[in-house]
Amino acid sequence: MTTFTIGETDFLLDGRPHQVISGTLHYFRIHPEHWADRIRTAKAMGLNSIETYVAWNAHEPVKGEWDATGWNDLGRFLDLIAEEGLHAIVRPGPYICAEWHNGGLPVWLTSTPGIGIRRSEPQFVEAVTAYLRRVYEIVAPRQIDRGGNVVLVQIENEYGAYGSDEEYLRELVRVTKEAGITVPLTTVDQPMPWMLEAGSLPELHLTGSFGSRSAERLETLREHQRTGPLMCSEFWDGWFDWWGSIHHTTDPAASAHDLDVLLAAGASVNIYMVHGGTNFGTTNGANDKGRFDPIVTSYDYDAPIDESGHPTAKFHAFREVIAKYAPVPADVPAPRPAAPAFTVSLSGEGDWMPAVGGSPRPAPASFEQLGHLGPLVRYDVDLPAFTGPAALVFDEVRDLAWVHVDGTPVGRLSRSLHERALTLPAGSRLTVLVEDQGRVNYADRLGEAKGLIGEVTLNGEPLTGWAATPVDLDTVEGSGTGAVGRAFLRGSFDLDAPADLFLDTAAWGKGYAFVNGFFLGRYWNNVPQNTLYVPGPATRAGANEIVVLELEHAPEPVARFVAEPSLGQLEE
Repeated sequence: MTTFTIGETDFLLDGRPHQVISGTLHYFRIHPEHWADRIRTAKAMGLNSIETYVAWNAHEPVKGEWDATGWNDLGRFLDLIAEEGLHAIVRPGPYICAEWHNGGLPVWLTSTPGIGIRRSEPQFVEAVTAYLRRVYEIVAPRQIDRGGNVVLVQIENEYGAYGSDEEYLRELVRVTKEAGITVPLTTVDQPMPWMLEAGSLPELHLTGSFGSRSAERLETLREHQRTGPLMCSEFWDGWFDWWGSIHHTTDPAASAHDLDVLLAAGASVNIYMVHGGTNFGTTNGANDKGRFDPIVTSYDYDAPIDESGHPTAKFHAFREVIAKYAPVPADVPAPRPAAPAFTVSLSGEGDWMPAVGGSPRPAPASFEQLGHLGPLVRYDVDLPAFTGPAALVFDEVRDLAWVHVDGTPVGRLSRSLHERALTLPAGSRLTVLVEDQGRVNYADRLGEAKGLIGEVTLNGEPLTGWAATPVDLDTVEGSGTGAVGRAFLRGSFDLDAPADLFLDTAAWGKGYAFVNGFFLGRYWNNVPQNTLYVPGPATRAGANEIVVLELEHAPEPVARFVAEPSLGQLEE
């Protein structure tokens, strides 16, 4: 029986010192037909392990409807890692952050009345227990001491930055061990004393998360983890992007230097990310530290393997460093070839706004009250008689709202810009289309409600009698002709064979794009991202269809596919 244990100074593989050299791949951010390729490419950089979070809200978006198939087939993902001769590290959370919507927690969970998130509150613990048992049904038989490849399992995630509830952590450990997990259990926190002290338990192995000043951070970690191997289980080799900012990158040589320092010190490492992938659909998260910043669709992360699965300069720099400490495969993947470039004419099929539905309520219903997991809800209310202009004031808009009077656009309100009021002309009917731009994935705003929150007043008087209509993006259709303003656009194109593509969205306003029904994600001309990645398995030989749901304006009904991705302007 192969064993993986923690010794006085090292991880031990069958009793012999073993240095973990791992990289993060999120199966839920990668098309399943690309899993094997991304794992194989990561192995070519010299890794001996692959790490992944488990996204609870991907597996159970609706309470009681657990899914571990297709995109959610964690077992198959772990088996593919094993087929390449690599170990696996599993981090099931339940909270994962990861710039993933709601930090991986299901909306049905975080919107439960009276629930206490990430602490020993009975409703939360009961739900987490059921979730972890399902995950461990997949993980336990794949542990290394049972002939599998899973060598480490993490308890919670950067918990010291959020809380210090030891009873909660002990309950997670109890459930984990009762479910048959026998490999070493770890925790991770940034190497700040208060986080390291609050986020773990004496029987768990502390690891760190950082991307620079490796020697200093390891020293701090050693002060709190006095024996056993040192490990940076999130070595940040890049960073994520958010709308309205730049495309973040890190210098390959500088990142490689910090990796070298880690490995030279004998520390184990997990590179976050070795390949970032994509926030397909509307799975992106958001941060809010005084300003609401939704994450872009690409999760390229400036990783060694780019969004479309090809090695970068950072890949080669890291591979050279790793080769000093461990064997690396002889073969190196080829650079990314140019993608097919062509133009597709789109037919403007008119506005796609759904008709009003639902019974009026005194106040606007939140997305959660409607049980709606999509990004859009239409709100309608009759206006009292008034002579314009009048002051329309919302308590809160989460997160972006387009305001209309009698069908005519009168303004847009952005949570990011702290906007919540505008001047309204006289009219009889107010319509507000609200977009959830991404659920906050960090700190105390986890699980917050979306939509029009609180009271809406006109000249200081509350508006009542609101109808709320969820928008199902899978069923919307255009209601006329033309492509001016909000529009449903459709086109077709032929390919000789399935191929990765890059859809140029720079000429459009804001919206969503689909190829053959596959939801590529959000686009926006608010920088930095200018292209959407189309994974080859979403295309086919012969005829293909593109559909664009434009929220604001499409100056020309044309789709352009370009040879290379454009993720935005770099910092000067």
